[in-house]
Amino acid sequence: MKERIQKILGNAGVASRRNIEEMVRQGRISVNGKSVMDLPVLIDPEKDRVVVDGEPIKLGGQRRGGGGGGGGSGGGRRDYFLLNKPKGVYSTNVAQGAQVRAIDLLPKTFQGRVYPVGRLDAESSGLLLLTNDGELTNQLTHPRYGVAKVYRAVVDGNVTPAELQELEKGIWLADPRTGRGMKVELGKIRIGKRTRDKTILELEMREGRNREFRRVLAQMGHKVRELVRIRMGPMTLEGLNPGQFRELLSREVKALHKLGQREHEKKEAAELLEK
Repeated sequence: MKERIQKILGNAGVASRRNIEEMVRQGRISVNGKSVMDLPVLIDPEKDRVVVDGEPIKLGGQRRGGGGGGGGSGGGRRDYFLLNKPKGVYSTNVAQGAQVRAIDLLPKTFQGRVYPVGRLDAESSGLLLLTNDGELTNQLTHPRYGVAKVYRAVVDGNVTPAELQELEKGIWLADPRTGRGMKVELGKIRIGKRTRDKTILELEMREGRNREFRRVLAQMGHKVRELVRIRMGPMTLEGLNPGQFRELLSREVKALHKLGQREHEKKEAAELLEK
């Protein structure tokens, strides 16, 4: 039975569904020896041969792994790691040159394939989930589920209450791909501490806007010196120093699945009330 390639490869632990869509557009995926660059792409995991960046991918749930447990769609073992990503480490599975990837910090004895849940750019640090559970990744990253991610930012200068209001209303930036204007809404922001030369901000975002945060603050004259993700849903960095990781407990995996479903239901209810 044929299904969308992003679902099949997501469940196989290649990358998140949205990242797979981008990989297709970049010509990095071939099916039965032919490169595919236009979506939708439908494949049969029992019959079709898929190669990503020159590496054949095992489909149909034939996976190895260690640790974790519970939840997810499709067959095969599910793995779940919580990492405190240091600055300078890349949240991508495709290294360029001498880049250190988040997955490189996992033990050498781990033989499974996991990918990051949402991206933290190399200059940012903090909480990063790694898993091969495509369903959970979708629930934690897709805007329709609205799962909260909390960041702590250290920025140059004194951020005023007026600037804080402006940030919460949204700032217009040029889309780096199209050049068109786009409004960036960062979510809830509060000032944690202020000194003469810096401000510590705490941001709660429900959509993937952390990459635009640096551009927004720079446009307002405040360079971001440090950006750390400190929470995702119920998960925190407690007990983890930079570079350290741990496997998620079964109850934590279940709580994350329930969180995504609950936030989706809340968002749907709010949209109905607005109509």
